[in-house]
Amino acid sequence: MTERTTGIDASAAGAFEDMLRIVEELDTPDGYKAELIRGKIIVSLWSKLRYKKVMKSLRLQLQPHAPEGYDVDVAPFLFTFPGSERGFGPDLHVADEAAFDEAGRHADGAALSLVAELTSDSTKDADWLDKLDTYGRVVPVYLVLDMQVQEVTAFWDPSPKGYRSRHTVPFGESLQVPPPFDFELDTAGFSVRVADGNAEGARGA
Repeated sequence: MTERTTGIDASAAGAFEDMLRIVEELDTPDGYKAELIRGKIIVSLWSKLRYKKVMKSLRLQLQPHAPEGYDVDVAPFLFTFPGSERGFGPDLHVADEAAFDEAGRHADGAALSLVAELTSDSTKDADWLDKLDTYGRVVPVYLVLDMQVQEVTAFWDPSPKGYRSRHTVPFGESLQVPPPFDFELDTAGFSVRVADGNAEGARGA
C-alpha cells in the first residue's frame, strides 16, 4: 500500500454499527489506520516518520495543561461520532481516561477535549473538511497542523453548526491554545525537512 488513501464503500454494510464492526475487523497493515469518512472506510498511513518529532513536541507541551483525569496520547485509537456516523483516529488526542475502561475497540468522541491532525497530501481534504465539520460539533479544541503551508490553526467553541472561533499562525510563532488548556504553544520546531533540504510542502517535496 502507498501513501494514497484507499476507500471502501461501506454503504452496503447498512447501519453505522455494522460499518464500525467492519473497521474493527479489517486486517490493516502495520503503520496504517482505518477510519469512517463520508460513509466510506478509508485506509491511510498512520503518520509519516518525519512527523514524529512534531507529534512528540505537541504531546509534551499539552500534557501539563490537560484537564485532570485526561490523557494526551498519539496512539492510533478510533473515536466514534454516531450523530455524524463518523469514526476518526486523530494523530493526537486528549481524552478522558475513563473512556478507555469500556470494552471494545473504539471510544466515544464525546470523551475528547482536544484533537490534533497533521496534514499530508493524502489526508488534507478530510482534515480540513469532514473532520473539521464533525469535530466542530463535539470537541472543545481542534488543532490543524498544515504541514504543506507550515501553519497551525486552532479551532474552538463548538456548536451544532461547527466551530465559532479560529486563529492561525505560521510555524515559528506561538499559538494560544484555548481553554481548558489556555497556554502558549511553541511551534518553533514544527517545520519538517525532507531529504532534499526543502520544507514539507515546498516545490518538489
